[in-house]
Amino acid sequence: MAGRVLEGLRILDLSRVVAGPFATAIFADLGADVIKIERPKTGDDYRYGPSEKGQTSLSFQNTNRGKRSITLDVGHPEGREIFLKLCEGADAVVENFRSGWMASKGLGADVLQERNPRLVVAALSGFGATGPRAGMASYDIVAQASAGFMAMTGTPDGPPLRGGGALADFVGGLYLAVGVLAGLRDRDQTGTARALDLSNQDAMFAITDSWATIAAGLGVTTERVGNQHAFTAPYDCLQTSDGWIAVGSASNKLFRKITEAIGQPELGTDERFRSHRGRAARRVELNAIIGDWVRTRTCDEVLEAFGPRGADVPCARVRSPDELIDDPQLLARGMIERHPHPDVGEVLFHGNPLKFADAAPRARGLAPVLGEHNGEVYGELGLGEAELTRLAAAAVI
Repeated sequence: MAGRVLEGLRILDLSRVVAGPFATAIFADLGADVIKIERPKTGDDYRYGPSEKGQTSLSFQNTNRGKRSITLDVGHPEGREIFLKLCEGADAVVENFRSGWMASKGLGADVLQERNPRLVVAALSGFGATGPRAGMASYDIVAQASAGFMAMTGTPDGPPLRGGGALADFVGGLYLAVGVLAGLRDRDQTGTARALDLSNQDAMFAITDSWATIAAGLGVTTERVGNQHAFTAPYDCLQTSDGWIAVGSASNKLFRKITEAIGQPELGTDERFRSHRGRAARRVELNAIIGDWVRTRTCDEVLEAFGPRGADVPCARVRSPDELIDDPQLLARGMIERHPHPDVGEVLFHGNPLKFADAAPRARGLAPVLGEHNGEVYGELGLGEAELTRLAAAAVI
């Protein structure tokens, strides 16, 4: 088996909670040496999420798998100097503090890159480092609201809705990972690294389905259409006798296949529904017709009619994450990982979606205990046991 895709890269991870740690977990999955730098004594706030009493959060376990953990107060004068020494041997620094926080501690990108010109410095914050909202606090729901995503999510007669889970944090994390990789590629070509300023509002606005472009070009306003699609039909989540089925069609051919599957082929030649524009204008009516047929059947029966052995249109049963733990497709793709854990017995992780041919798995399976690698990482800097004891007593590490 070949080596790990990002083996040889070292990432200093100052981020916490979700977005930044998710980005650096991707690097760890692909073989990078990710050193998670946490506050002395308390560490990342995300350590204290869903878990049995006295145990590290399972969410933390999943988003910090494969990393090494050290404790360090980078705001302390000695801690600042230790961090700068770590930067000398690193490829990238990732942080998601409020914009300006690192600079306030004398650790702005200019300072870090003066110490190591090949160091990519990547910052993710709620609103970025420029503009009238720079430095403002943000959470996932704030990013979704300020980026236009909530306004387009939900039903026409209901309130704006947040995308399920911490969607903005994970989208921001994905853009952060892409940005760091782009920065590393650029550095390898030019010899000098750049700093990345990423706004979570920007990241969410970028995925609002071209609505700003459409609105500016056609003068239409964004509308909430629930699970339906503004420009085609049928495209909906339909209730069966024992669950829910998602069905989507985006071509005349697929639409005709659906009408044949439900025993109403005449709908395929009906002038009201022959074009995308006509189906979109009558999407409520059309989805209701198909929904009436679906409602009297089980999920398995609908999937048999609509799936590969029937009409062969895009469709799937709606399942919750807990129902997917034993999903044959995810298991076959290695997306369900089970690792023995000394405290909780076993931890289930989401696998890595990036499947490179013949690449080795990550070097370390579990998320680290707080400060687990202090001796290991600081030893690489030449700090001995006596010095580490002194620094711990001074709350530097």
